[in-house]
Formats: sequence, structure tokens, C-alpha cells
Amino acid sequence: MNKIIEVNRLSKSFGKVKAVNDISFYVEEGSLFSFLGTNGAGKSTTISILLTLLKQDQGIVSVNGYTVGKHDLAIRQEIGVVFQESLLDPLLTVIENLTIRGSFYGMSKLERNDAIIRVMDVVDIQSISNRPYGKLSGGQRRRVDIARALIHKPNILILDEPTTGLDPQSRKNIWETILQLQGTTGMTVFLTTHYIEEAAGSDYVVVMKEGRIVAKGTPEQLKNEYSTDLLTISTNMENELRSALVENGVKFKDEKSLFYLPLEHTKDAIRILEEFTPYISSFEVKKSSLDDVFIAINGKVVDQDDGIRKT
Repeated sequence: MNKIIEVNRLSKSFGKVKAVNDISFYVEEGSLFSFLGTNGAGKSTTISILLTLLKQDQGIVSVNGYTVGKHDLAIRQEIGVVFQESLLDPLLTVIENLTIRGSFYGMSKLERNDAIIRVMDVVDIQSISNRPYGKLSGGQRRRVDIARALIHKPNILILDEPTTGLDPQSRKNIWETILQLQGTTGMTVFLTTHYIEEAAGSDYVVVMKEGRIVAKGTPEQLKNEYSTDLLTISTNMENELRSALVENGVKFKDEKSLFYLPLEHTKDAIRILEEFTPYISSFEVKKSSLDDVFIAINGKVVDQDDGIRKT
């Protein structure tokens, strides 16, 4: 597939702090790409450079064939951004906010009206178009934010922590909107999130830590490389089970009556359960997740970042 975003040997420092340290990655056109890392990992600095809001110290960044630093105006036409904090006026209605946003792109009145109708249809906000933005629920405001980002028909939609602060149902609704948008338009979606389960549906994931890329691949590749499935056995015969596992060379950790056995393959649990049945009171097999990946990489799950720098 076509590489719609390419980042090569990118570095950026703030004084003595190297926020981004010689990173390279690419995003395929039409994909759902997740860019993850704990607070201070460098992902917001990277995205700010991608958006032409910051100037890099070294490296080349290109967006759909345009080079950051040379073709910044064209790049801004290529990208729509949903920031963590809204850019819209809470006192104006939805349609008034979208009208003002459309005027930024040099559209005629007819073009602007057509664009507003189009984006309201895409994110299903026709019924709230005449309500003040500040009176909307969190989920409704986020859908309006997405509409704002789409008004100039960008090829890439960047979502910076799009569901932060929303209740579970609103998060679900926003993701249905995003996935439907991607499915119907083929748009490239570039996501940052600290909700790990949201990244699980991505086509590709890049993980940053302390300014460097520490892992990248599909969600399944990352789970296979950095975590394992886990068999948990409960027993009333701790000493006997411990001795049997040691005698058979089975790796485990134990805590009182619970024994934790990492599995190379999920089906390996069948053999273990059959072999040690007399000692087992109950058991559970847990599939590895992206949460496990981030714990393995960072020692903790991804925390909320401080957002893209806006100017």
C-alpha cells in the first residue's frame, strides 16, 4: 500500500531534553494507525512536527508526498485534527461554529454550506445543529469536533486522545463513528490514546518510550513478542503441585494457593491440566492483551499524555 506518512530519523530537543530521538516509521494509506506511549514519551512532539506546529532539529517528515518545512500549507490541507481540547466556541451553535471553520479554507458560501451538510451527515449531528456547542454532552461535542476536522475533506484524520473524559457509552459511540467514517471513505486514521483496548483494533501500532520507538507491529505481533497467555491454577495441595511442576520442568510462579504458568501457546494448557489434574481445584486461561504488552514494555499501562501542542 501507499505510504501516506513517512518519518525518517526524526529528532527534536528542548534545551538538554531530547524529546524525540532518531525515530523512523510510516503509515499506510487507509489504515488505522495507533501511536502510543506514556506521558513524556515524545509522541505529542512527533505529531506536532507532523502537523507543522513545531520545527524538527533533524530528520525528514513527509505527508502524502509533501515535505514538512517545505510544503506546510499543503500538508495542513491533507490533515484534519481532533485535539484533546476543543477549538470551538461554546456560545455559538454547532452550525455557526462549522460555518466559521469553513471560512478558514477559502470556500465559497455554496461550497461551505455543502461541506457543512456533508460533515453533519457523516457524524450524525443534524438534530443538534442549532444547539450551542457548550450545552452539548461530551460525546456530542466530540462528534462535532470530528465534523470540524473533516470540513475541508482531509485525507488523514489525526485523533489525539479522542475519548478522554467520556463515559463508556459515549466512547463506544465515538468509535462506531470513527470506524464507520474510515470504512466508508477509506480515510487514514492516526490515533493517540491511553485506552489500550482502543489500539487493539488498529492495523499497526508504534510504541514510544523516552523519545525512542521501543516496539512496533500489528497488535497480534506485539502480543506474541512481548507477552504470553497465562494459566492460573488454584489448588489445595500447594506442596504437592509445586513439587510436581518442578520435577517436570514446568515454569511457574506461585502465591499461596495460586499458581501462574505462562503458556507459549494457548492449547498448551490442555496438556498441563491433564497431567496435573489430581492437584487442581480450579483454573483459568487468560489470553494476552495489549495491556500486558505495555506493562512488559513500560512497567505500567499507558498514561494520559499532555496533548498535541497547538499554536
